Amino acid sequence: MAEQEQPDAMPRRGWKRRLLTGTVRRALRYAAWTVFGGLVMGVVVAVKFLNSKPDLTVWHEARLGEEFREGDVDTFAGYLELEARLFAELGEKVYGKVDSGDKRRVNRYVRGSIADPARWPRDWNRSFELVPEEVRAGVLLLHGMSDSPYSLHNLGGRLHAAGARVLGLRIPGHGTAPSGLLKTKWEDMAGAVRIAMRHLEEQSGGAPLYIVGYSNGGALAVEYALRCLGDGSLPKAERLVLVSPSIGVTPMAALAVWQSRLGHVLGLNKLAWNAVQPEYDPFKYNSFALNAAVQVRRLTEEIRKSLGEASAAGGLGDFPPVLAFQSVVDATVSTPALVDVLFRSLPEGGHELVLFDINRVVEIEPLLTSDPSAAIGSLTADGGLSFTFSLVTNRDPDSQEVVVRTRRPGGGGTEVAETGLSWPRGIYSLSHVGLPFPETDPLYGGPAAGESPGISIGPIALRGERGVLSVPPGAMLRLRWNPFYSYLEGRLVETLGLGP
Repeated sequence: MAEQEQPDAMPRRGWKRRLLTGTVRRALRYAAWTVFGGLVMGVVVAVKFLNSKPDLTVWHEARLGEEFREGDVDTFAGYLELEARLFAELGEKVYGKVDSGDKRRVNRYVRGSIADPARWPRDWNRSFELVPEEVRAGVLLLHGMSDSPYSLHNLGGRLHAAGARVLGLRIPGHGTAPSGLLKTKWEDMAGAVRIAMRHLEEQSGGAPLYIVGYSNGGALAVEYALRCLGDGSLPKAERLVLVSPSIGVTPMAALAVWQSRLGHVLGLNKLAWNAVQPEYDPFKYNSFALNAAVQVRRLTEEIRKSLGEASAAGGLGDFPPVLAFQSVVDATVSTPALVDVLFRSLPEGGHELVLFDINRVVEIEPLLTSDPSAAIGSLTADGGLSFTFSLVTNRDPDSQEVVVRTRRPGGGGTEVAETGLSWPRGIYSLSHVGLPFPETDPLYGGPAAGESPGISIGPIALRGERGVLSVPPGAMLRLRWNPFYSYLEGRLVETLGLGP
């Protein structure tokens, strides 16, 4: 009897399983559509928000065909000829086509405005050379992303006075219009660096060669030095000096390429920009193309890869000595990446990392989003460092005076050196954009800034109601000069062997 009832029981159990399976499938399908709908809605909202930027202008959209691309020319003379045609094209396609509504007193693309680069004795947006009577060294200056050769002209002038032949290279995509960074690739930038170094070697008469790189220029300097390890035809730099180098960037930079691609697919040109702002700075773009962030990230990835390959092959012993200056807090580049990716990869060889601490006497710790003390402490306590670590910091928690605390490879005690410098009133830290500028710089300097032939940005700190200005408050409050510039400059001249 049991054998006759068994067939009826099986279908009943199968029916229950099918009902349960169907219910689960419908629930999963509903959940999937809910998630998909949420994603679509999120993308729509994000696109609407990103596309709400101010309208693009001629300097955001102009296509300059005379910009250098890797392989265009192979000599620095050819590079300068191309640059001359590029700036003539800039005058025709940008300066000559500014709408009447944009012809304001604070617009770098309006001739005669207070932001017009032509007001300065030299147009620092272009490559320049400083030649001493007797060449003691050749120094290549590499500026940062969205900057111009102006960013290192103070250091360049000091090096020239000390006997260096100085070449300030305009990196491709820079010095013209923000649209110049829409298509330029890091390979183009690296190609220009190789041309400049060959020219510097030819003109320096056998004098030692050095590279000073700021921000993305620091990354280009490291990439060049790594390339030299495998290419004996390239002139080698005997030392690198890096100022706020871009060895690592924020994770958000990885999202930049997707935003740009989405804008291309949807035909929304504004999505190719991280920021669209008035162009009031004569020597730096205020608007920032997403491609610039993409190229910095790709360059840092190339550096990581090359460092790993060179380390595995045992070739980093030939890497030139590095002196790097970095603020412990930096909103543009990653300070931990500079330590972990670069310095901890290099074997002992005369390398030094100089960190500028925050102002400890102002009791700023409770207001910090994150306190760098732990990272500093780990470096100070690490007796196995292969590089010299120097910290520019308060003498003690009750003093605005600044000293340099140094630990050298091999352990031992901490050396303390006087600087004769102090934290200025009201300043709690340095910033990424301020390190290469003295307080006396006429454009970016502070209370002691020299007389500017045009706009002076450093002292500006406008106050009023929030949400009124198109320029973000953070841009106004960011420190644009370095109260310890004299220390940085002195160490640079000393390290390159150009002291008295």
